[in-house]
Amino acid sequence: MKNRRLLFSALLGTVLLFFAGCQQYDDSQTGRIVVKITDAPFPIDLVEEANVTINKVEIRSEKEGDGYPFLTLFEGSREFNLLELRNGVTAELLDMEIPAGGYNLIRLYVDHAGISVKEHGSYSVKVPSGSQTGIKIFIEPSLIVAGGLTAEVLLDFSVDKSFILQGNMNTPAGIRGFIFKPVIRAVNNTASGMVEGHVMDADSVLLEDATVWMEKDSVLTTAYTDQEGYYAMPGIPGGLYSLSAVKEGFDTVTYTDIEVIEGNLTVQDFILETASE
Repeated sequence: MKNRRLLFSALLGTVLLFFAGCQQYDDSQTGRIVVKITDAPFPIDLVEEANVTINKVEIRSEKEGDGYPFLTLFEGSREFNLLELRNGVTAELLDMEIPAGGYNLIRLYVDHAGISVKEHGSYSVKVPSGSQTGIKIFIEPSLIVAGGLTAEVLLDFSVDKSFILQGNMNTPAGIRGFIFKPVIRAVNNTASGMVEGHVMDADSVLLEDATVWMEKDSVLTTAYTDQEGYYAMPGIPGGLYSLSAVKEGFDTVTYTDIEVIEGNLTVQDFILETASE
């Protein structure tokens, strides 16, 4: 129920922001920007924690006359366990006033990353250049901050693509470590919708740890169901997608032409059939 309340609260804010984004803005005014973090998670039966420490966040203005300057939004040190940010749950990184206008790129500085694998221990992961030059993430679509109003950006980490396993945890040699190559979406929640639903079997038994993924030319995001068979995908740009679900021992089910509408919630449940031998 906690996840549902968070999703509907965020949905209401998205609807309001959509209409605000249609208005003209005055760059002599200020508006508020909120940046939140969520995760499209690694299979949760394998990983106990996936931590990142963020020490700086910058955003780039679209105002040509200023030479596309970067504005510092955050400096400090904040650690997040990405596995706690599942199924629509987010953590707030910052909330501040900035000049009204258009912004199209986030630069994220990651100071440290680490992952803890069940029965294999914890691994500190080298961050290639994230703490020196920052990780550049384009905001899709660009963010409009209007005077006196609040806009929201969602940073969606993909744990399974960001922490790359070296070795094989199923062989005697085991894990040799991980390489950190962060894969992050920066989503303008003003122009996005949400997808949620339940996955169950033919007897209406809710299925935990089923994999659900959304595609449009390529995989956009992935989710895993919780103990109630529930999944959620926040920050989905408006458009048509295919949505699939599978669990070990069951056949894959795919729905095509799933429409996501800006500022709306799309509900899609799955009934999985036992795989034939």
